[in-house]
Amino acid sequence: MELSRVKLVKGQIRVPSDKSISHRAVILGAIAEGKTYVEDWLVSADTLATLRVIRSLGVKVVRKGTNLVIEGTDYTFREPQDVLNCANSGTTARLMLGVLSTQPFFSVLTGDRSLRNRPMLRVVEPLRQMGASLDGRHHADKLPICVRGGSLKGISFFNKRASAQVKSSLLLAGLRAEGYTEISEPYSSRDHTERMLKAFGVNLYKMEGKDGHIVKMEGFQKLYGTKVVCPADPSSAAFFCALALLVEGSELILKDVLVNPTRDGFYRKVRQMGGHVEYTNLRELGGEPVADVVVRGGNRLKSVEVKPEEVPSLIDELPILAVLMAFAEGTSVVRGAQELRVKESDRIKAIVENLRAMGAKVEELEDGFIIEGSMSLKGATIKTYGDHRIAMAFSVAGLVAQGKTYIDDPNCVKVSYPNFYKDLFSVVQT
Repeated sequence: MELSRVKLVKGQIRVPSDKSISHRAVILGAIAEGKTYVEDWLVSADTLATLRVIRSLGVKVVRKGTNLVIEGTDYTFREPQDVLNCANSGTTARLMLGVLSTQPFFSVLTGDRSLRNRPMLRVVEPLRQMGASLDGRHHADKLPICVRGGSLKGISFFNKRASAQVKSSLLLAGLRAEGYTEISEPYSSRDHTERMLKAFGVNLYKMEGKDGHIVKMEGFQKLYGTKVVCPADPSSAAFFCALALLVEGSELILKDVLVNPTRDGFYRKVRQMGGHVEYTNLRELGGEPVADVVVRGGNRLKSVEVKPEEVPSLIDELPILAVLMAFAEGTSVVRGAQELRVKESDRIKAIVENLRAMGAKVEELEDGFIIEGSMSLKGATIKTYGDHRIAMAFSVAGLVAQGKTYIDDPNCVKVSYPNFYKDLFSVVQT
């Protein structure tokens, strides 16, 4: 795909619904008793992988466009007849390892080439401590992983990486574990699972302790089907926000955006950089804070530092934040983001390599990068490594760079945002 500099960004758009909430709505609806109604569900390659896995376990789901009706099983699934394919979705794999660890049958999870190389031991080890039997390649650090679940016991676990996927997997297992499951984190990861569990009738305790943030839950609680409305994904909206900020005279309204404080770190950081980002019509939707985000371009951006404790709230937005940093005045630093190394690609490497190709001065760190900001970037051929967020971030860079930019694999955006380019071109003037 070839991209050139645009003159203006204007209008309003409602980006697709949040991927994290869409995954969880299907999984919690499946384990609940009764029907769950999901509105504005994200239809993407990743979320469809979760839907296929759930259906393979005997769950009846009716989908009409972006609306779902899920017939809950009260945590009683049918043994799958085949391997469960999670495609490219790490959320599907890690959360379903927790769910399947509660089931008294044999199952196998796998994924595509990229997912089969992503680390799973961070979930597997605590699930083994709870009593599940899991085995696979590299001591079950890599998919395929076979699971023999059954009688579990609650554990206390320190989630040192502050990973929402690890926390969610253990909470889903803990729902069918004897006693209490307690998870502590040095700083709070995404809390969508906790919020949604409460909406399904589960009692959770959140507190502060010597190890940081603690979530505690008693086992064998029943979930009851409910209604879930999925707000717009702040990670998807971030690409449009960044583009509007970088084009003088632009004004863009992003509708119904999730602004959960464990997820809106990008927008807070952009304000620190001097960007005009305003929350309007702030309200609650299904237990989650939602707002319309107004973005105005033209403000000179200044450099900023991302500290390790800030990373969980903007981990998925770091590629597009890096693009903003390349245009900012001064030197920006990101530390504590080693998790980027094991996403759909090595995102630190991809960010550094592509920014350098566009003329930026970047130093690669083991856990992040240092970017010396400048007034402009030049067009280049972008290596996406099949990673949707790299493709989208550098598509934005291509629309504000001098000359032409080529995206080597634009189709990889289908993982989270199938209509990304259509929506992007709908708000730009060339």
